[in-house]
Amino acid sequence: MTARTLMVVGSLSSAGKSLLVTALCRIFARRGLSVAPFKAQNLSNNAAVCADGGEIGRAQALQALACGLAPTVDLNPVLIKPEADGRAQFVVMGRPWSAPTGLGFDERKAILWGQVTAALDRLRAAHDLVIIEGAGSPAELNLRQGDIVNLPVARYAGAPVVLVGDIERGGVFAQLLGTLWLLEPDERAFVRGLIVNKFHGDPALFIDGNRILTEKSGLPVLGVVPFLPELHLPEEDAVGVQAGTPPAPPPGWTTEIAVLALPRIANFDDFDALKSEPGVQLRYVHALSELGAPDAIVIPGTKSTIADLAWLRETGLADAVQRFAEAGGAVAGICGGYQILGQRITDPLQRESSSDDVDALGLLPVATEYRAEKVTHQVEAVLQGGPGWMAALAGLPVTGYEIHLGDTPTATPWLQINRRSSAVVGVADGAVAAGGRIWGSYLHGLFANDTFRHAWLESLGRVMPASATPHATALARALDRLADTVEAALDMDRLENLIWGQAQ
Repeated sequence: MTARTLMVVGSLSSAGKSLLVTALCRIFARRGLSVAPFKAQNLSNNAAVCADGGEIGRAQALQALACGLAPTVDLNPVLIKPEADGRAQFVVMGRPWSAPTGLGFDERKAILWGQVTAALDRLRAAHDLVIIEGAGSPAELNLRQGDIVNLPVARYAGAPVVLVGDIERGGVFAQLLGTLWLLEPDERAFVRGLIVNKFHGDPALFIDGNRILTEKSGLPVLGVVPFLPELHLPEEDAVGVQAGTPPAPPPGWTTEIAVLALPRIANFDDFDALKSEPGVQLRYVHALSELGAPDAIVIPGTKSTIADLAWLRETGLADAVQRFAEAGGAVAGICGGYQILGQRITDPLQRESSSDDVDALGLLPVATEYRAEKVTHQVEAVLQGGPGWMAALAGLPVTGYEIHLGDTPTATPWLQINRRSSAVVGVADGAVAAGGRIWGSYLHGLFANDTFRHAWLESLGRVMPASATPHATALARALDRLADTVEAALDMDRLENLIWGQAQ
């Protein structure tokens, strides 16, 4: 079996490609097809861990969930994770990769292209339909020579391409028509339709816009997709976190949580389950002036812990967190945030920094030493109890995943990791202090565990409603809402004709 393919590219970054691919995955999976997503190369620190411990982009993991698939590294064979000082880590087929010494640009590209095409071939052999996502814009002329993610993939797969424009950001005619104009004739031939995304108001108001786009491009407008607020689905990258204005408190909110928006923040979808809780205001804090007086401060994961610890000190947020904790405030740290809450971080191999040894915030009784190998695992763990609110959770099973450098021995563990990926282990994780007010752990995904999340919120004074919706149920509903909206907005008959090779 060789799957049919469809490719979704954008006129610019953040045009909504990832969510549209997610929606299409859900739509066709609900119709009984075996569907898989694919993105040849992703640039993001928001990663997911597959069953074998390999890393892929978070967006592809969400798209796999929309398809009803377990995520695999074939869905995103090349992941680029930005680090400090303009560096980046290449993750190829789920594992950190460094090009062999002496290889030139063309040789490196050939290696990566071989991984991309092999992964796509495997997916096409196993499924009915593969929905391919591009990256950025296919018309980035200065990047064309190294492109292994946009139209070269469409050409390899023989995939019809739909081009998406973001009307919310303005200039949608220039976006779509300008992109087509910049493509070479043989590239433009793959583009078979246009989608106008993130429309506010009645799509009927854009009828003239559809006519103009069709007349000037010679391509059909497959649909005008409305803007969808409050979806509470994981973001592909940190654009929304770093550029956002703190939202107004929701009506009747009772609990305020401040997440420090570290410059190299990673896996910030850890907090989506908190953000979607009724009565909880979750804010990303970019400066000391934004901190205010929250009920809790959370330090998230980061791709460069030592550099982001320095940023906390430069901005005054490090001192503010310490004062907040000393005054009785609740502070939590996940992964790199856990390391930051400890006493010291040592980097003898200089994996992250030219500094061998730095002082951390000193709020937890642990110290971290970086090792040569990165730890990446899916995890099953059990809470061991602990002081304060943790005591009632002894024996509670939780799931999550690890992506970190460093080893952090702990004398105050509150988690026992019983399984990492497919291996049975017994590893103590996490540290706790101040009667349970201050805690940290390496486990991403902790807050997606409903009982754990609700217990922590209750420790902050939150009164949980009796009929709180499980996070998995809320996520499934959000995916269906997205799919329902996109399915209603698109000309699905015309789209299916493109996929299955029939005449328009």
